[in-house]
Amino acid sequence: MRFRADIRNVHTFTKLTASLATLGHIAWVRLDNKDVRYTVIPDTGTQVWSVITIDTIFDNYTIQSAAPDNTINLEVPLAVLQRALKSAQNANAASIRLTKKDNIPLLSLTITTDTIRTSQPTATAPSQDQFAGNGTSSNTNHSHPDGPPNDFREESADFFGARQDHETVVTQDVPIRVLAAAAVEGLHEPRCREPDVHIVLPNLVQLKSISDRFTKLALATKSSGSGRSAGGFATQSAAAGPKLELSANMHGCLRLALHTDSMNISSLWTGLENPELDPEQVAEGEDGLANHPSTRMKALGDSTGQHGEEGWATVRVEGRDWGRVLSVGRLGGRVIACFCNQHALILYVFLPAGEEAVGGGESVLTYYISSFAA
Repeated sequence: MRFRADIRNVHTFTKLTASLATLGHIAWVRLDNKDVRYTVIPDTGTQVWSVITIDTIFDNYTIQSAAPDNTINLEVPLAVLQRALKSAQNANAASIRLTKKDNIPLLSLTITTDTIRTSQPTATAPSQDQFAGNGTSSNTNHSHPDGPPNDFREESADFFGARQDHETVVTQDVPIRVLAAAAVEGLHEPRCREPDVHIVLPNLVQLKSISDRFTKLALATKSSGSGRSAGGFATQSAAAGPKLELSANMHGCLRLALHTDSMNISSLWTGLENPELDPEQVAEGEDGLANHPSTRMKALGDSTGQHGEEGWATVRVEGRDWGRVLSVGRLGGRVIACFCNQHALILYVFLPAGEEAVGGGESVLTYYISSFAA
């Protein structure tokens, strides 16, 4: 079993790992001849199933195993991998390989950086003839009356000429588990019904900022109104986090709302894109598209989002979990949200290919978020 690759895009790899680490401690990583898959399945909260093209983050990719397509399954601690990648942010080169030390399987990162060393010039006191009496500088050692002394120029040349570049190689080891095929064969992506609404989300950084603000307001309201036991601790379970309501229609409208006993606030986006479905990707083709839930929703509602609830699909998400999901915005790319009314929200995050990417594949992160009851 062998795996080795150069890391061609350290920043993307680091941001991807950091985004996944907010949702779970462990990732199932599947490597094979075609792509790299990262899957995070926490005990509670959002699941992530991602397919990353090899050239998005790797170069000179080599893999070999006895399994079909040279598949290797690994269990990787995301926080440890993220720390290792951070040390490679300013590297000239970085590579990763599967190895073993003391019978412990590892992902070993080799990071090469340049270190500049200089030879400090020896400090010497100025000679008497460098100065003219009464503290006035003499021009005898100047090439120009207003220029620096020639001997200073020579010392400067010696100083900067003594700079030398040296390569520093650092190795970061990430302990992992190698998983047998039987251990992961029962893991499958969640199955959801056809979405009622699909819409391109606005800038995730902006959406996260507003979502986090709503969550903090809900937590503050809940904290001030929650009962307390005799010991002074809140009697309400901390696991019951604030719920945010996300709604969208097929006319480019998205709404984020918070409803509590003491407040009702919302933000509305209009003019967003509702991407067209490809008939080839819909069951029964053109006939299936004509009867698709999103097609029926197009006949309802309007582009202002101000005239009632008709035509809207709504889900309720836990505010803090939703904020962690939106951290994927640091990767950029296009995000399509699919709303299964009162059931689930699926996000498809399409990573930008980058100028150096080759091949026709596309890297996609898929987030599955269950809706809470009203």
